Amino acid sequence: MRSTVASGGGTFTSMFHPWRALANRPHIRLHWAVLPGLLGFTDGRTMIVLHPHQTQVQRRCTLAHELAHVDLGHTDGCRRRDEQAARALAARRLIDLDDLLAAWKWATSEAELADELWVDVDTLRARIEHLTDDEKGRVAAMILNQDDPA
Repeated sequence: MRSTVASGGGTFTSMFHPWRALANRPHIRLHWAVLPGLLGFTDGRTMIVLHPHQTQVQRRCTLAHELAHVDLGHTDGCRRRDEQAARALAARRLIDLDDLLAAWKWATSEAELADELWVDVDTLRARIEHLTDDEKGRVAAMILNQDDPA
């Protein structure tokens, strides 16, 4: 999720920053622990735990995902529908549609597209899987315009 901010030289778009979002919630404590089979988890209220052996991109995506659980009020375990909702919200926050469309035009692989958007492939896939009908229309228009020899 991005917002346009005016500055002296024009405008720029600010990226969702999960670390800043966490800093704005002083009641949530971040802990680091080796989590066999998990990248992170939360109690949904006051604690997020992240596995320390993640790349910077993985940490960014995992933290956004765990914050999504908190924002969605998921406090009673890990149900499939809760995971899907948190996955979709984190992906929407991390990947702006305009950025996705711009990179989609030239990226030659899923990994390259994810790298350009500074997310992991799973987060990229979640964003694409949860496109709204309007967003799907924009993707289709972009593809059609790309194929137009004009």
